[in-house]
Order: sequence, then structure tokens, then C-alpha cells
Amino acid sequence: MRWLLRRIGVSIALAWIVATIVFMTLHLVPGDPAEILLSTGGVAPDAAAVAELRDRLGLERPLIDQYGSFLMGLTRGDLGTSLVDEYPVLDEIALRLPRTLELILAGTLIAVVVGIPAGTYAALHRGGLFDRIASGTAALLLAVPVFVVGTLLVLVLAQTLRWMPAGGYVALAQNPGQHLTLLALPAIAIAKGLAAVVYRMTRASVLDALSRDYVRTARAKGISPNRVLLRHVVRNAMTPVLTVLGLHMGTLLGGTVLVEYVFNWPGLSTPLLRAVEARDYPMVVGIVLTISGLFLLINLIMDLLYAALDPRIRTA
Repeated sequence: MRWLLRRIGVSIALAWIVATIVFMTLHLVPGDPAEILLSTGGVAPDAAAVAELRDRLGLERPLIDQYGSFLMGLTRGDLGTSLVDEYPVLDEIALRLPRTLELILAGTLIAVVVGIPAGTYAALHRGGLFDRIASGTAALLLAVPVFVVGTLLVLVLAQTLRWMPAGGYVALAQNPGQHLTLLALPAIAIAKGLAAVVYRMTRASVLDALSRDYVRTARAKGISPNRVLLRHVVRNAMTPVLTVLGLHMGTLLGGTVLVEYVFNWPGLSTPLLRAVEARDYPMVVGIVLTISGLFLLINLIMDLLYAALDPRIRTA
């Protein structure tokens, strides 16, 4: 319990640091933030509009008061109101975040289902035909950008072969079959890089575990090969794999922007791109804080999985 509370405390502290950095960014930018937000094409904005925006953002108050109000709003779940459409930022995020999370989880599932078995098999048959082909494919997938893979999937599977729809979105409750069909291509596109990373890390970790003394001892005791593989090799090899998986799941939150755009998947990318273009400060801040919080949550979950696989971590 002490170990768990310590990890949760670290995550909360990091969340506070991220929120503070995001808040200070607005005030560290040279010039008047309201003028920067309203400036277009190098033309100075109207003084009345600047004064109105400064009042809406609370920029006339002392900085410490603004900071306190910002943190109190976060504790209440109040991320402000969009400057463009007067829509609450939290409502927009609540509408679109589940779609982005669904895409990330689907891509992660594909990467794990493909990468871990392939990496284990390649390590057990090191130097074989499968090992060479899989390693070359993994290197190729890491080298090709995600938007290129997405475009090729649309071109080949959707437009040429017509096996899959090119993009779009249908709610799961409305049509489960069509929903999963539309989810398949973007999930594959976002999984390609993560699957390659998981494969390479699994292969290296299994090879390292196979050379350990405890594996040779287990084999010498006459334990069945399958039990040695699952209990002593794969289990001990999963800790570094989970480390990489957790870090790259966080990066998928950024990678989904391009994937959602290519496949017209209505996740967080659409309001984020629109907010950046329109300089909608509350919307950008809300989405950035949401992504940061998800990254911290993913890493906390990975810490718990580490402890489940290796009890020694709980005493660290």
C-alpha cells in the first residue's frame, strides 16, 4: 500500500507540474496574450476586443489569483469555454476523448497480439527465416511514417480492392459491425510502429532471459519446456516490454492526430487542429492537459503491472 500511495503521489505531483507549465506558458510569451490570440495576418486587433478578451481570461487580475483560479477550476473539472463557439471545453473533450481512447486501445491490442508472439517465436528460432523476415519488416515499419501507412491502406484496401471503407465514423450502439469495420484501418495504421517496437523488445528480452542461470536450472530439473517458457522466460521478459509499451502508448496520443485526420475519425484531433488554427486558448490548454493526464495514468498502470510481474519492484 505504501508503494502504491507513493506512485500515486508522484503522478499527482507530475500532473501539478504539467498544469503549472501550461499555465505559465501563456504568461511567459512576449507581449499581451490577448493581442497574440486575436492577431491575424500581422494586423493589430481592435482595442475593445482585446480588452474584452483580457476580461474573459481574467488577465487583469494578479498572476497569483489567476493561478489559484486555474488550479481550482481543474479540481472542479472546469476547463473553461471555447473562444470560438462558446462551447464548454470539458463537454467537447468528453464527447471526443472516448473515440480517441478506443482507437489507441485497439491499436495497442493489435500491437501486443502481433508483437509479443512474433518476438518470442523469433527469439526461440534465432537466425531462422522467420526471424530475418520479421526483423526486416519491423525495421521497415519503424521507418515509414504513420500517415504514409494510412494513405497506403486507404489506397490499397479501400479504393483498389474495396475490402474496407476509406474512413468515417458510426457509433457502436448504432451499428456495431460497421463501427468495428471503420475502426479496423485506423487501428492498424496506428499499431504499425508500436507492433514493431514490441516485437523487437520482446525478441531481445526473451533472448536475454533464455541465457539466464535460472532458465538453465529449470531445464536441468526436468521442468516441461512449455512451463519454462511461460513461467520463467516470457514472464521475466515482459517487464522491459511493458516499459516500452507504456511509453509508446503515450506517444500514440500524439500520433492519433494524423491517423484521425486521414481516416476522418472524429476524435480529439479535429478540435485540437481547429483550436490551434483559431488560437482558441482554452480548448488547446484543455486538450493538452487531458493528453498529459492520460500519459501519467498510463504510466501509473504500467507501474502496477510491473509490480504484478516482479514483486521485487514493490520493495524499491
